[in-house]
Amino acid sequence: MSETTSISVEGMTCTGCSGRVKDALENISGVVDVEVSHESGTAIISHSGVRKEEMVGAIQSAGYSADGMIAQSEFNWKDTSLWKQSAYNTSWCLLGCSIGEFGTLAAFQYYEIQHHLNWDILVSLDLYIIFLFMLPLINGLITSVMLETYILVRGQMDITNAFKTAMGMSFIGMLMMEIAMETTDLVFTGGQLGLDPLAIVPMLIVGFLTPWPYNYWRLKKYGIACH
Repeated sequence: MSETTSISVEGMTCTGCSGRVKDALENISGVVDVEVSHESGTAIISHSGVRKEEMVGAIQSAGYSADGMIAQSEFNWKDTSLWKQSAYNTSWCLLGCSIGEFGTLAAFQYYEIQHHLNWDILVSLDLYIIFLFMLPLINGLITSVMLETYILVRGQMDITNAFKTAMGMSFIGMLMMEIAMETTDLVFTGGQLGLDPLAIVPMLIVGFLTPWPYNYWRLKKYGIACH
């Protein structure tokens, strides 16, 4: 005869998180049915002959705290499946960042906004010119958050929580990506605002590789991802 156990789970932020907890529990022999909600932070398990400690351990192994027990923190860089998952997440982030970044730089090129990044500008703190150099980065962050929010909403998350999750879980990675991409473009243009077509592929490569290890680390250590 089966019985039902409810376990509190901390650290879940999206449907992807609840899906990983569900998968971990369903892999336990004797578990009949699992319902997991990232919104209420609970896992309800129907099982037969399974100790609660075993279920808590499975949740911890997935990277989440369960029943007041802290998630297992053993870390390594050898998890192939998480490298693939973090690459998938990074690719969506790259798409979002590229829309704003490339669009802004192309506009600079089209309207011939000619400014060069040099030491004199930095020393004099010409706010107008500094703003121009920051604008591609800012717009890239905005379009990336918008895309991430849209993806989460499509995954059945309400828009408020989707926006908060998109802002919280990938902002550092997006910032690293934007800085790397714009720096690469400035190398190709000689420090001039604009979009060099020859820089597009290197920008995408650098933009992907720069935050990828960070995204893996965050996913491995905290079980936090967006998709």
